[in-house]
Amino acid sequence: MREIELLAPAKNLECGKAAIDHGADAVYIGAYRFGARANAGNSIDDITNLCKYAHQYKAKIYVTLNTIVYEDEIPYMRKLIRELCDAGVDAILVQDMAVAQMIKGCGDRGPAIHASTQTDNRNAKKVQWLKEQGFSRVVLARELSVKEIASIHEAVPDVEIESFVHGALCVSYSGQCYASQYCFGRSANRGECAQFCRLKFNLLDSEGNTIIHQKHLLSLKDLCLYDHIEELLEAGVSSLKIEGRLKDVSYVKNVVAAYSMRLNDIISRHPNKYKRASEGLVDYDFTPNLRKTFNRGFTNYFLHGRNGSIASFETPKAIGEHVGRVKEVGNGYIIVSGTSRFSNGDGLCFINSKNELEGFRVNKAENNRLHVLHIPKGIRKGSALYRNLDQSFSRILSNKSATRKIPVTMEFGTTDNGFRLTANNVSVSVDCEKAPAKTHQRDNIVKQLTKLGTTSFICKDITIKDNADSFFIPNSLLAELRRKTVAALTEKGQNASYDSHAATRLHRFDKDGTTTGQDISIQDTTPSEYSKFPYLYNISNSMSRHFYKENGLDCMGESFEKDISSKKDDVLIMQCRYCLKHELGFCIKHGGRKPNWKEPLILEMNDNKHFRLEFNCKKCTMMIFTSFVR
Repeated sequence: MREIELLAPAKNLECGKAAIDHGADAVYIGAYRFGARANAGNSIDDITNLCKYAHQYKAKIYVTLNTIVYEDEIPYMRKLIRELCDAGVDAILVQDMAVAQMIKGCGDRGPAIHASTQTDNRNAKKVQWLKEQGFSRVVLARELSVKEIASIHEAVPDVEIESFVHGALCVSYSGQCYASQYCFGRSANRGECAQFCRLKFNLLDSEGNTIIHQKHLLSLKDLCLYDHIEELLEAGVSSLKIEGRLKDVSYVKNVVAAYSMRLNDIISRHPNKYKRASEGLVDYDFTPNLRKTFNRGFTNYFLHGRNGSIASFETPKAIGEHVGRVKEVGNGYIIVSGTSRFSNGDGLCFINSKNELEGFRVNKAENNRLHVLHIPKGIRKGSALYRNLDQSFSRILSNKSATRKIPVTMEFGTTDNGFRLTANNVSVSVDCEKAPAKTHQRDNIVKQLTKLGTTSFICKDITIKDNADSFFIPNSLLAELRRKTVAALTEKGQNASYDSHAATRLHRFDKDGTTTGQDISIQDTTPSEYSKFPYLYNISNSMSRHFYKENGLDCMGESFEKDISSKKDDVLIMQCRYCLKHELGFCIKHGGRKPNWKEPLILEMNDNKHFRLEFNCKKCTMMIFTSFVR
């Protein structure tokens, strides 16, 4: 039976606990430095507290140290890794191979090492190579199809596969985007992405003719594989990852609840095939709805190959759920056709005649008559309306919206000097005179011992042995037994470290930390672009450089960030499976019409920066290069 993990994001301790409460089997969170979301850092104390909270449910905590590290930062990284070991984290997500070597140096007390999607994991050879370096899990590139995922699992079955199932999409392969650094001096590989791909561009042909004017040409819809979870499990995915370490707690609650309920449904139909990776039964106080929290519209991306539109040209902002069409525009009010219900303060939006997103707030809702302070200029009869802020739903999520309980089996019996309560292999006893009771005590014993109230536990069964219910036992003693048992269960859970990889460590390295038994060359695992642009290896410190040299890499260069002064014209800054020609309907290979423009195509920013597009139709990829239009 295979354990399946629902992995949730956490911006902070509050989000992390909410994720666990709403059904997550694991949480990934940033530390105070070196995470790929620089604005989502957390103290060691908060991470320690989150570990204790999660571990009582046998849920895991992973910390993202998935940036590249500069030479002068190595001592600080070593210190942070030691602190995370002491905090009890279960795994660390890594991009820089120097960080992996530091974690290995912790020996058996070190957490498992997971290869972040930032390490550009597109094929089975790369996964096999990472396994040889000591990684027990690999986060695959978002761009892979379910068939490609299955082939990787078949080729490397003893490496855990983690795959994104929901959230924002990067247009470039992760770890291979340098646009933010090039344009704004903010490195995505250092956790400071400026979201270049969400900007407006003009699309020009080689003669300077404008094909498209001011559209968000690189802005993708959000991933949603809610209806495809079973396919991913069949393909070998063991960890289903939700994106969103910058999202608020309402997003975490809603999305985690939706996917947890979906996963439970699948497991209920395959009880001998899958099981949840953590413990606890969740009782929800709301019905999750993925369209009611932040989204740019949904896509299944390349799960089944290249099909349909995956971009959102009009806006990179949240559109939300469709709630009807404008039936009438009056003096200070709008009447909406449809069956949706509205609340005061709802946020609505529509696409105006300029194909731009325009929004407004509802002052007062009277059924489908919406009173607004200012009628939007662009709204017209027939305009499709979307709700990107549902006040009623938000109010529900702002309160306690789920309760997670761990089922326990109790056994109550006697000892030589009193009584003992055992629950889930934890035993507590009290000394007490065993005086015969005048009336049978079973009902009262069950009532007092199972009164678990607001604790994290719920009694699913209780057995009374040794005729213990024939003795008189004061309620105060039963309450003491119950309290001590709950405390022991809580302490046992909080202090446990559930490292599922401990028995099958994949580390293959000598005492000096070097790897052994290499079967695959690093060059064999990467696309051809790496040899032409060696900065794609993201080597930014001497430890990483030494590691790659030991692994036979003969085309090393400085990372893009360390040597940007030499990066001027015709430099590769993005590798994309997304293709503008296909999105616009001009991909002949996939049934599109023949374009009448002359290539190369150019993306033009508002500040007059230009970027050349190169299409490799054989590989179905689009490359974006820096360019000067002369």
